[in-house]
Amino acid sequence: MNIDDLLAQSASQKETPNMSFVVPSSWSQGRTVYGGLSAGMLYAAARPYVDEARVMRSNSTNFVGPLMAETPFSIDVEIVREGKNVSQVMVRAIQNGKTCVVSQICFGTSRESKIRVDNQEKHNMLAPKKGNFIPPIPKVTPKFLRNIDLSIQSGGIPFTGRKTSHYHGWMRFKEIRGKVTDAHIISIIDAWPPTLLQMLKWPAPASTVSWNVEFIHPHRELKPTDWFAYQAETRQAAGGYGHTEANIWDSHGVLIAISRQTVAIFD
Repeated sequence: MNIDDLLAQSASQKETPNMSFVVPSSWSQGRTVYGGLSAGMLYAAARPYVDEARVMRSNSTNFVGPLMAETPFSIDVEIVREGKNVSQVMVRAIQNGKTCVVSQICFGTSRESKIRVDNQEKHNMLAPKKGNFIPPIPKVTPKFLRNIDLSIQSGGIPFTGRKTSHYHGWMRFKEIRGKVTDAHIISIIDAWPPTLLQMLKWPAPASTVSWNVEFIHPHRELKPTDWFAYQAETRQAAGGYGHTEANIWDSHGVLIAISRQTVAIFD
């Protein structure tokens, strides 16, 4: 299934609250659904519950347990609070009676303000013409990467014993049929492997425990063929956990999102 199909299904949750969803194995990451897609589907389900004038300001997602591909699950949307300017929404993916993924999403409307601080962080990477990242290695390369182009500019392929712990590069979906939405953006940000995997010399499991993304509005309308620039740095790692921060820019070099993750490494 195309990314548009999966997000569109989630967006229909409000009309059919009891419907179930199934993600095909082509979007799997090991035995589970690719985490970025899980978060994207939860956001797409929540979006119709909130006034369109209120845009997503932050999205905090916890991966509580495995959300299995090829297995039906439901999405539960709860309006925690509807304030004058801000809406707080809790969304859950529930499979076999267990909560697997939880997102708390903050939507907020723009207001008149005398405060303005422009972003000063830039990148100097040239956009690629095609992806050049991880080769399709059976039982190593996640299947969901078949749907995404990644182009590494700096950093190493996982499990190559590198001393680096960062990724700089570009990303985009291989096929988007319609308009690029915030659901697409959150779905693709998590496509990169954890920054720490390149330091290992052999394959080992890793999973995101918590993930917070802050979205910067307004931003330009994005084209389906646009590349997104990505730079992730490891802030600290010890005791089997790593903490990373990343910036995401549009194809014009404008910062559109800030991402922070806590990743568990089982080496």
